[in-house]
Amino acid sequence: MPSVWALVVFAAITTPTMAEEVTEDAVPAPQTVEESPFASEREAVIWRQDELKELESLLRQLRFDLVNNQDARGAAPRLATLQEQATQAHFLPAFIVGTHGRGSDARPEIWEEWEDFAAGFTDLEQKVATLIDAAEQEDYRAATRAFSDVGLSCKSCHGAYRYN
Repeated sequence: MPSVWALVVFAAITTPTMAEEVTEDAVPAPQTVEESPFASEREAVIWRQDELKELESLLRQLRFDLVNNQDARGAAPRLATLQEQATQAHFLPAFIVGTHGRGSDARPEIWEEWEDFAAGFTDLEQKVATLIDAAEQEDYRAATRAFSDVGLSCKSCHGAYRYN
């Protein structure tokens, strides 16, 4: 009989998401507001800022679950959420050309170096997959290393493409 952890991870992996529409080779092009799911550039900026703050909060919770408590089963729902949200498909549509400047922490280099910026999300997706694998194996040393790698992936992108 599969463990609860295996069932949660299996459900998260096999549930179709927008991320499945983006392959590793495909880098979504920067979009105009009309081509995006947002009503305005401001709405896109606020959405991505809020989503990134939620992702940061989720990572803090996962640190507590995996590093402090060594509780992979308790972390399973949050890991599934992380896998779904820490993707190109989730975030890139909110990076509409020209949505830098006042009210945004985004640097204009995002659009000048779009392929590199998008590749940062591919790197993040891979690091998250490694974290999930370590948690699934209940290998907490590997999970701690993988968690650190996820954080470094975030920091490297923020260092290059975000003010502050």
